[in-house]
Amino acid sequence: MAITGLILIGFLLIHMYGNLKAFSGADAYNHYAEWLKTEVLYPLIPKGQFIWIFRAFMLAAIVLHIGAAWHLTKRAHAARSTKYVAKKTIQQTYESRMMRWGGVILAALLVFHLAQFTVQAIHFGFKPGAGAYEMVVAEFQMFPMVLLYAVWVGVVCIHIRHGFWSAFATLGANTSAKAREVLNALAWVVAVLLFVGFMAMPVAVLAGVIK
Repeated sequence: MAITGLILIGFLLIHMYGNLKAFSGADAYNHYAEWLKTEVLYPLIPKGQFIWIFRAFMLAAIVLHIGAAWHLTKRAHAARSTKYVAKKTIQQTYESRMMRWGGVILAALLVFHLAQFTVQAIHFGFKPGAGAYEMVVAEFQMFPMVLLYAVWVGVVCIHIRHGFWSAFATLGANTSAKAREVLNALAWVVAVLLFVGFMAMPVAVLAGVIK
């Protein structure tokens, strides 16, 4: 779960960087989108093949991550088959309490996001076959979609804030109080960076800066 979680965080950082290319204009953004689909690793592999290999890799990471979460949840429930006689207050962060149901929300909104921008089965302001830049501009000119996106990104970042720290702790980096402080600080930096980076483009479209 830790390894697949870090893979997904790495993907989000790269995806965030790609989204920011919208500030460079339609040509730069569309060129980047086309490069991802056709040119990456060419001529080592045929044009257009990398994106499918990458999608299969990311799908495997997501499935393994969800599978690990389900397995750990089952183990946690099996470890305590009866309720405590006396209830105890257990100190938990807000992020840790919402990790499981937050993951369900993320999965549902991910399907919605892919249906819009990858499959183009759902259209808001653009026609099927529209370019990448045209799609995002049409999408985020609508305040409800920016708000929905903000909720999604917010849940993602809360999930990551806890998951980043937990992943490195699982992998043995939480060796002292100082290390714990550093990991916690890095987790906040990554979460805030992702939230600001992902929301910059939609807010700019809504404000008319990107059009």
